[in-house]
Amino acid sequence: MKQTLAAFARWVAVLVVMLTVLLAGPVWMLASDQIVTEGHWSALDRSSAAIAPAPEEVSEAVVQVYAARAYNWRGAFGVHIWIATKAQNADYYRLHQVLSWRRPTVVSSIDTPDRSWFGNAPELLVDYRGDQAQQMIPQIADAASRFPYADLYRVWPGPNSNSFIAWVAREVPGFDVSLPVTAVGKDYLFDAVLAPTPSGTGYQLSLGGIVGVLVALEEGIEVNILGLGIGVDLMRPALKLPGIGRLGMPARVMGNHQ
Repeated sequence: MKQTLAAFARWVAVLVVMLTVLLAGPVWMLASDQIVTEGHWSALDRSSAAIAPAPEEVSEAVVQVYAARAYNWRGAFGVHIWIATKAQNADYYRLHQVLSWRRPTVVSSIDTPDRSWFGNAPELLVDYRGDQAQQMIPQIADAASRFPYADLYRVWPGPNSNSFIAWVAREVPGFDVSLPVTAVGKDYLFDAVLAPTPSGTGYQLSLGGIVGVLVALEEGIEVNILGLGIGVDLMRPALKLPGIGRLGMPARVMGNHQ
């Protein structure tokens, strides 16, 4: 009996330590006021960050991927990611993303490509230009229209907006996207257990997006525990922590436009 109680106590201690490690980052993000949690969504900043090239100034095709902290408290845990495309000679951008409050959840619409996400500034993850971008644009639109879970949204473990981006990246040849460790839901592989990483530079194993491991040149090594990722990037030395993200060198912007 004493041995059973001792073993149970050890497991409880391990669980407490694990949860403390996983939640320390999100708690810090909230406590340090790095996440916008006040104000009605309609009053929060949605202006352009002036990252994307203006359509009237650039005639070539453009494909970009942006990430910004999620709305309200969710931003302490992760980011929302979307794809922005501009065809050759087009005078507008079209955005492809999943929105939790819409059914179907997949929304493809003309919009500002680099606008803040309800008070949180966007970060550029991918930048393709020219002929390669032009070839990708119809393939991205087609993949977005075929997303198999457009009628289902789950913040955790998925499918969500980040699961959608990872799925599109795997569906479009050459559309390599290295998603940040804070992209909660990127490790949700739907009915698969093993799949290429969205960057196309490695593989990941995941059990329902709840536990898994990822090894790739671009993403580095990541362990997914309860949907939150911990890892290390050896190519551009950095630690990857739940909620906080990268500590070290910034990630490389993927694409053919450097």
